[in-house]
Amino acid sequence: MRKIAGSCVLVSKAALQFLQGLRQGFARDKYRPPEEVFKAGFEIDADMLSPMVSSRNHDYLKAFLGVEGIARCLDVSLDTGISTIKGPPLAVRQKIFGSNVYDDKHRKSFWAFTWDALHDITLVILLVCAVISIVLGIAIEGWPEGIYDGLGVILCILLVMSIMAISDYKQYLQFRALDEQRKKTFILVTRDKSRQDCSIYDLVVGDIVHLKTGDIVPADGIFIKGYNMLVDESSLTGECEPVSVNETDPFLFSGTKVQDGSGRMLVASVGMKTYLGSLMGTMSQIGEIETPLQVKLNGIATIMGKIALAFSLLTFLVLTTRFLADKALHNELLEWSTLDALKLLDSVAIAVTVLVVGIPEGMPLAVTLILAFASRKLMNERALLKQLSSCETMASVSSICTDKTGTLTTNRMVVDRLFICDEVLLNKDAPDFLKSAKYEGVLDILLHSIFLNSGSEVVQGKDGTNTVLGTPTGSALVEFALRLGGHYDDICQQYEILEVWPFNSSAKRRSVHVALPEGGSRVFCTGAAEIILCECTKIICSNGDRVHLSMEQKRKVLDIINVFCCGALRTLCLAFKDLNDSNDCRVLDGDYTLMAVVGISDPVRPEVKSAVKTCLAAGITVRMVTGDNINTAKAIAKECGILTDDGLAIEAPDLRAILLQQFQELMSKIQVVARSSPDDKFTLVTKLKSEFGEVVAVTGDGTNDASALRAADVGLAMGIAGTEVARESADVVLMDDNFTTIVNLIKWGRLVYQNIQLLVQFQLTISIVALLFNFFSACISGSAPLTVVQLLWVNMISDILGLLALVTKLPCHKVEEKASAGRNMEIFTSAIWKNIIGQSFYQLAILFVLKFCGQRLLKLSDEDTGLVLHTVIFNSFVLCQVFNEINSREIEKINVFRGLLDSWVFATAIVCVVVCQVVAVEFLGPFAHTTPLGWRLWVVSILLGFLSMPVSVLLKCITASKLVGAINRWKCYVPLSCVRELCRKQD
Repeated sequence: MRKIAGSCVLVSKAALQFLQGLRQGFARDKYRPPEEVFKAGFEIDADMLSPMVSSRNHDYLKAFLGVEGIARCLDVSLDTGISTIKGPPLAVRQKIFGSNVYDDKHRKSFWAFTWDALHDITLVILLVCAVISIVLGIAIEGWPEGIYDGLGVILCILLVMSIMAISDYKQYLQFRALDEQRKKTFILVTRDKSRQDCSIYDLVVGDIVHLKTGDIVPADGIFIKGYNMLVDESSLTGECEPVSVNETDPFLFSGTKVQDGSGRMLVASVGMKTYLGSLMGTMSQIGEIETPLQVKLNGIATIMGKIALAFSLLTFLVLTTRFLADKALHNELLEWSTLDALKLLDSVAIAVTVLVVGIPEGMPLAVTLILAFASRKLMNERALLKQLSSCETMASVSSICTDKTGTLTTNRMVVDRLFICDEVLLNKDAPDFLKSAKYEGVLDILLHSIFLNSGSEVVQGKDGTNTVLGTPTGSALVEFALRLGGHYDDICQQYEILEVWPFNSSAKRRSVHVALPEGGSRVFCTGAAEIILCECTKIICSNGDRVHLSMEQKRKVLDIINVFCCGALRTLCLAFKDLNDSNDCRVLDGDYTLMAVVGISDPVRPEVKSAVKTCLAAGITVRMVTGDNINTAKAIAKECGILTDDGLAIEAPDLRAILLQQFQELMSKIQVVARSSPDDKFTLVTKLKSEFGEVVAVTGDGTNDASALRAADVGLAMGIAGTEVARESADVVLMDDNFTTIVNLIKWGRLVYQNIQLLVQFQLTISIVALLFNFFSACISGSAPLTVVQLLWVNMISDILGLLALVTKLPCHKVEEKASAGRNMEIFTSAIWKNIIGQSFYQLAILFVLKFCGQRLLKLSDEDTGLVLHTVIFNSFVLCQVFNEINSREIEKINVFRGLLDSWVFATAIVCVVVCQVVAVEFLGPFAHTTPLGWRLWVVSILLGFLSMPVSVLLKCITASKLVGAINRWKCYVPLSCVRELCRKQD
């Protein structure tokens, strides 16, 4: 996309036309928007506004008196936002300027999938054969008897194609729904004098959008005000260097990412009117990338296809050779009739049908269907899959690197304790203590530090109530300051903010530089307690004076920090320093005055401990990788069950200093990594993958976590606390930020792998039996016992109904019952091969017995004995698949009925197959080449099918260890018996 977009930057037609207009000059006083726009209350239209932004034209912006002038033209206040009461309704804005949606030129209809199904070459050949069969049949047998064979094949083909088209179309609709869900993003806007969350699809021109680090710009717009805003425009231009957006260069574009800083934007164009929208028309749709499991199954299908092609050709050669030999024996080699042509045509049709049945083309489709099914179910369990392959990869995960905040904890933070003026205060005692006259000066500085240096804000809702919006940590501090009696608006309006340094996961702090009303300036800093403490040289006293911070006092404060941390509290230091000049170069140097240490509680989620226990029982290592203090991390990890008695907790700087050999020795013991940066997380993930061969899942929420999320086998982004950049980089979005959701992902991932194995076992059994039975029967008897229609019917059972039945099996609640698939695990296991070979041997045995001895064993003596026998063979073969489908619900376990009634899809599929089989045998004789069977023959068919279940039990009882033991015992028994026989002869 980046290359395509980059190459289209200078060739946008609209931009070129606009630039031509620039050369001719622009007179603002002569411009008048179209009458419809003017009557709606606007003084500028989309055709003027959109090219102005997309071409970054500062001259036009100046002509309209900057962003303030554009806001007036759009009838919007930069402070209070759009007024839906006094101004034009939102619907009018959408009518005039468009909606924030992109045209979908690639939407496919049901008939497109039907047309795709018609392109299956084997079905086309069968269709041609069926048409020729109808023509020859009418010529030989007349109307309507002559059309039955050909019409039966056509009806079967149309049924198969219809089911394929319906299945593909439903899958397509499911993926579109998932894609729409993935694109649903909410952004903070100001409307009707209040802040509110708004879907990006509901944005209109004139909206005031609040952007922060990690957001993706939802529309084209003009910068209003902000701090240190850096925007990554590589998705549009291909340039990797971020662009600084400010009053001088105020243009922002849809799809770009806020890499740093924050600010407000006036929406200038939306949807197809944006720069990205103009480029989308030149971009071709990117096809779906095959998942690893689909690649494996395509390989299996290709091999089976080659085998089926060989058997198909051999079947045709055998049938044709026997036919020609028979004609030669009767001296009729030169005499040909339409009946002979019909027989040859039937040989071609049977050979092609053998090819159709022998190719398990439904297996790759099965992966798509089960992933769609799993994706839909996981949506209900609060996990949004962005990459379908991530679901199957979760089956192989052996290591999880998880964040602490929000994932293991509730992310509902509250200030629990406070150290200030040499006193440790509980939350409930702090207001009375600090509101006393003695601490008035200290309280004043504390309130300024919290309100001015916080990413959270106090906003008034439509109902007049105050709400704190922002990060959980910042909101906890602001709520605490409000309890202390602070007035947010009053303090914020007194001071001019000169510069803001948002929280950075590497520096682990947030700083703000403000101008003081009495002159000079002050820097407030809030960050990781022990890091900020090291940069403090003074401490504030109870009267507000600053005194020297001695080493002994530092040790005392550090001890208090450790006590807070051991109590599972997140600790922050609040510090400040005064500067004589706002341009002082010492803005971010040390020399801070320590004001307070805050301990914030964030309770562990109640369900996390059992989820971690489940992961450990399933053979998955869970590691906490957090930026918090090591003592806080250890306390939380022990509470969650992550840190064990023999486990190791280490700080990231110490981990970086460890040599490679020591790293390999310690890695198995490391369970907690504290004070880690995104780079540390990235390094840990890459080493676990490359040097230890682990399949790693990693959680992340920040913009800087994007590299680790992309490096992991499965990247898990936080849906609530995570930034938009993190969510875009991840494979899965945890919409509830809950660790338990990761366990659900593993559960479904392992189920995907197992269900595919079940389907492979079922489909290959059908393909092997159909191929070998028809081929050898044709070689021996000169005719194929299963007709074209019957083989197509079996193919439909295999590819469609069997697929629906097996891929919709629900997961068991115990993850530890399913083994990890491993990075390189093959689909075929010894148990699967054992089941395929055993069931194939049983089915071939009964079919050959029926073919060559059935007339005598079943005591058939009627004149249509041959048709009755072939009907019994066909009926027994299908019923064997019905019972084998039930067998295939488990690979190694004997109890295949557990949870059978929980899956209504499975039960419905089985019932449909049985009902359709009864209809085909009893009522569709002319088309299906069957004849109604009596109850005795139905009982025989059902009994033969049912016997596949005891056979399955027997096969599952024969484990590899038992087989090896039996062979060893036999080896020991034979020499001993020979020795005894030799002794008798010598006596």
